[in-house]
Amino acid sequence: MLARLANFIQALAGTLGGPGLALVAFADSSFISLPEVADVLLVVQVVKDPKWWWYYGALVTAGSVLGCWILYELARRGGEAFLKKGFSQKTIDKSFVWFKKFGVLAIVLPSLCPPPVPLKIFLLLAGMSGMSRLTFLVAITSARALRYVGEAFLALRYGRDALAIVQ
Repeated sequence: MLARLANFIQALAGTLGGPGLALVAFADSSFISLPEVADVLLVVQVVKDPKWWWYYGALVTAGSVLGCWILYELARRGGEAFLKKGFSQKTIDKSFVWFKKFGVLAIVLPSLCPPPVPLKIFLLLAGMSGMSRLTFLVAITSARALRYVGEAFLALRYGRDALAIVQ
């Protein structure tokens, strides 16, 4: 079921242009994993229409932040059961130690990195730990904007060569 939904979202995103980028980023950052799909579609879109590079980067950022915020809010409202459903106790324990040690950096660093760096577990831990909404939103928005607007700029700068790199 989730695989079919993921395939549908990818196909839809390819036809919607900028809003499709936001949809893919939202899905990937919330419940459905679409590793690197937003990155690839972002580069493709910028190469196709370079004058709108900042717009595409902003849309992917917004979609991703919204998806991350939903996971954070779910965790604030009882995420322990949600967390235990999706991750092993060993992974939860290791991630919680990392989260306690590094605080907001445990959100920022994985937000900057592409897969396979885990992000969702840290989003859930941020919600469960009681991190303030403002701190969470500033951290996740800053990191995601740096990543996606930065990727869009690099796609603008390197054009078709950027396509070869992501492929």
